[in-house]
Amino acid sequence: MISTLAQTITPVTTFCPCPPASQRNAWENLPSDLKQRLIAEGEKYLHHSFPTLLASEFMDFSRTGNRDRYQTKLFSRRIILNALVLAECAEYKGRFLDDIINAVFLICEETAWQLPAHNSYTRDTPQLILADVTRPVLDLFAAETGAVLAVTEYVLRDAFAKVSPYISIAVEENLEKRIFKPYLEEHFWWMGNGSEAVNNWTSWCTQNVLLAAFTRELDSKRQQAIFQKACKSLDYFLDEYGVDGCCDEGAQYYRHAGLTLFNSLEVLNGITKGQFLSVYQNEKVYNIAAYILNAHIQDIYYVNFADCSPVAGRCNAREFLFGKRTENKELMAFAASDYQHSEDPLILDEHNLFYRLQTVFTHEEMMTWPKEVSLHHPDIFYPSVGLFITRDEHLYLAVKSGDNDDSHNHNDTGSFTVYKDGKPMFIDVGVESYTKKTFSSQRYEIWTMQSQYHNLPSFDGLMQEHGADYHADFVTYVLEDDYGSISMDIAGTYPDDSIVSYVRKAKLEKGRGILIEDTYTGSKFPVVLSLMTYEEPVIDGTCITVGDLGTCTIDGASNIQVECVPITDNRLKQAWKHDIYRILVTMDTNTLTLNIQPSEPTL
Repeated sequence: MISTLAQTITPVTTFCPCPPASQRNAWENLPSDLKQRLIAEGEKYLHHSFPTLLASEFMDFSRTGNRDRYQTKLFSRRIILNALVLAECAEYKGRFLDDIINAVFLICEETAWQLPAHNSYTRDTPQLILADVTRPVLDLFAAETGAVLAVTEYVLRDAFAKVSPYISIAVEENLEKRIFKPYLEEHFWWMGNGSEAVNNWTSWCTQNVLLAAFTRELDSKRQQAIFQKACKSLDYFLDEYGVDGCCDEGAQYYRHAGLTLFNSLEVLNGITKGQFLSVYQNEKVYNIAAYILNAHIQDIYYVNFADCSPVAGRCNAREFLFGKRTENKELMAFAASDYQHSEDPLILDEHNLFYRLQTVFTHEEMMTWPKEVSLHHPDIFYPSVGLFITRDEHLYLAVKSGDNDDSHNHNDTGSFTVYKDGKPMFIDVGVESYTKKTFSSQRYEIWTMQSQYHNLPSFDGLMQEHGADYHADFVTYVLEDDYGSISMDIAGTYPDDSIVSYVRKAKLEKGRGILIEDTYTGSKFPVVLSLMTYEEPVIDGTCITVGDLGTCTIDGASNIQVECVPITDNRLKQAWKHDIYRILVTMDTNTLTLNIQPSEPTL
């Protein structure tokens, strides 16, 4: 624990996430092109017919495992509301108010704010087919809905009051019933208790409860109760992290973990007049902030493992502001540069209105940051997760040691990833769209979760097992100016004692290529190594050419086969625009080496 946040006893006040729309100077001083873009986006939804949410669609999850039919409509209501609110704030002529009021009342009238996939009261128990309206479930998106409505009411409070006092009253009543009462009277697992594991839910939900609670006046006892409970949850969340700050859910989930910790601290600082500013100077918090920079490969790509996608999304104001708070100018430069290259810098599909407001009021600073900055991405080893990263001018090598008990775990201990000039050469596939099966006892029946679809061996068809007991042993690493290397024994990740040892060594000699050496001791045969590629591999004897990226020469195998893995899932299609490939290499001897060389740069 970095310090016990919950021990901070101080008077609290309300939080001002940004100037309300009635404070026209702040809004009028925004760049004119930015205001016009916000107005134009809102105009798309004037006189909009909002999607209807049906009970039968809520029941889809329990009946068929499908999440999308219901939650896509639920999310779209919030996204549209955000666009309308920002347009009204930019213009402030009342043109968007009727549509905003329609959205506010539709959301207030929803039977439930939680997702069907989260409709339970106890962790890892079956979801109820329908919501109990007498006992709201406070999940990720119930909490986020509370924040969206609360921030909407905050920025447009004066405009609402001119129409009717009952708009704000409706929001207040729903926040009380659906957010504050269950938050203070129930215990949901994500709140933490000091013994049960927590994850991104803890900081994410806490951030949104804080936004809902402190953008309005509550009685002092209620304020203190929410404040104290939130601080305890954040203590539990920080306890889960190593000092190195590595997110064990990957770069994509950093946005739901590290960045929601940041915004939780922003609210806490706002309501206590800066009593938590010193937390930003803590080594662990500094490292949590910096993780996204260190995990970045190039352009859209990040090192990925577990459920994380290699395309983890562009930066926006939150990364930039976290860098500013932690005095990490390299992170600020990275976030600004990435934002400048974004196809969607105003994050139009973002559910959370507060994130969008942060981006609006930081937009000009990020856009005027020096362009095409030279970024330093350090070679690094994260002991808390076992993530090893090294690179040279052309090649990027990442290796995952650790264990198979990560949050959003895949059985991927020992797997490696290689990029050449920022393009994927040997890949980690990621995860398909979430269904009921994803977070069930059948999770490891899904192919993307299995070790045989990572860059790992199988033994007569035997794959790695999940759980903390299945981990790498004897992990050592070296990071020098001219090379980086890591070694580990991954035999213990397989549920068979006849696999005595399987030592994997991976080394990047800078300017000279990558060498992967696997040495096996045991009686279980055949040993087949899977290699996953994005570009189509061409086999010539024992040499594999991967697209136009480079070659992988194999010593210790003669049987090499390639199969195409169709990409049909919508979530995977966001990262992989065409089918991927699986190379199956059968070991001839107990030692197998892969010599990976980049192709010559195209002139």
